[in-house]
Amino acid sequence: MNSIKKIFAIVLLAIMLLLTCRSSQYQPSPPETAHIKPGIEVLLDSQRNLAANKRVGLITNATGITSDFTTTIDALFQAPDIELVALFGPEHGVRGDIPAGDVVPQYTDPVTGVPVYSLYGQTREPTPEMLENLDILMYDIQDIGSRGYTYIYTMAYAMEAAEENDIPFIVLDRPNPLGGNRVEGNVLEPEFSSFIGLYPIPYVYGMTVGELAKLFNTEFDINCNLTVVPMEGWERDMLYDDTGLPWVPTSPHVPHSSTPIFVAATGCIGELNTVSIGVGYTSPFELIGAPWINENEYAKELNDKKLPGVHFRPMTFKPFYFHFTNELCRGIQIHITDKDIFSPSRTQLYLLSTLYNLHPDNDIFDTPRISSFDKAYGTDQVREAIVNGIPVENILSSWNVDLDKFNIIRSKYLIYP
Repeated sequence: MNSIKKIFAIVLLAIMLLLTCRSSQYQPSPPETAHIKPGIEVLLDSQRNLAANKRVGLITNATGITSDFTTTIDALFQAPDIELVALFGPEHGVRGDIPAGDVVPQYTDPVTGVPVYSLYGQTREPTPEMLENLDILMYDIQDIGSRGYTYIYTMAYAMEAAEENDIPFIVLDRPNPLGGNRVEGNVLEPEFSSFIGLYPIPYVYGMTVGELAKLFNTEFDINCNLTVVPMEGWERDMLYDDTGLPWVPTSPHVPHSSTPIFVAATGCIGELNTVSIGVGYTSPFELIGAPWINENEYAKELNDKKLPGVHFRPMTFKPFYFHFTNELCRGIQIHITDKDIFSPSRTQLYLLSTLYNLHPDNDIFDTPRISSFDKAYGTDQVREAIVNGIPVENILSSWNVDLDKFNIIRSKYLIYP
């Protein structure tokens, strides 16, 4: 009897060893993710001479971090040979603690004791008084790759102030989360210039913030003493998730690295305030909804267009705040099935035109905020074309000449392969 037990135990042990080996053999290896070195790390590692023994003013927010989560503020403040003497807060503030649209106050940073000046309040440009003790002005903020975001214009205004006060301006570069090859949308018309679209560039411009700074500086006659500290390892076909860098929300409603591509597809629609784009619910910029939309009809009409790289799912949701709070909204969720062929600009036009045509009694353009929508689009021609029944593909083709011109200009300022 004991011999049978011994044999059973040996067989059981052999089976367990075999299963362990098989489990080990077929265990998938973790994916290899590229590690990109952002501009702040390049500065500290190999271009420290740009800031060594200098009094530095830093324009940043919560997205300014190293790959090990040290804030750019703290990294510069702790560097023994760099003197961080001023911080400048764009929308949402230097630590990301100011709600969207709220004025950024002037105060003292409680962590470093460095004074914080507001660039989102009474002034959007550093004043001579703010700059008087600086040797250089530095910028480190993560962009989202579409024209309607205020941070890139905070950078432009600061570049102008740096030029006027004879202070060198340094941009610590970061990835474009949409990649560096996607260029689409209409080029802004100068008469629609605003803080959500300052210069005549496409809605999706396919440049890093450092490349964009170079373009702004030359093409729009800023002419400051500009230095871009480039990233190491970034390539143009990389989306954000390819970089290996941590994502910090660039604002409260851009929570994930995937959100910027949805912003490019619905951001202008959000300016209307006649439909919800999911802000106030769990999927900001990924939804289109309102109590009066027929969700099944809307989804079917959009899916019948067979737009590349996207599917529209009918759904209902109740926003927790913002538009239609606690009201049942009907509409669609945007599911991007292939980011490489998905076109945010084409999708946004079809979202608008289909909704306008399906619900003529609920005119989405009948809103006091129509001027904000036109400014976000950088033109009133989109709205007028949709109202007049111009096919979306005709609208898209009308942008090609300006896009071709921009691409020629853009090519002069590209840093990365």
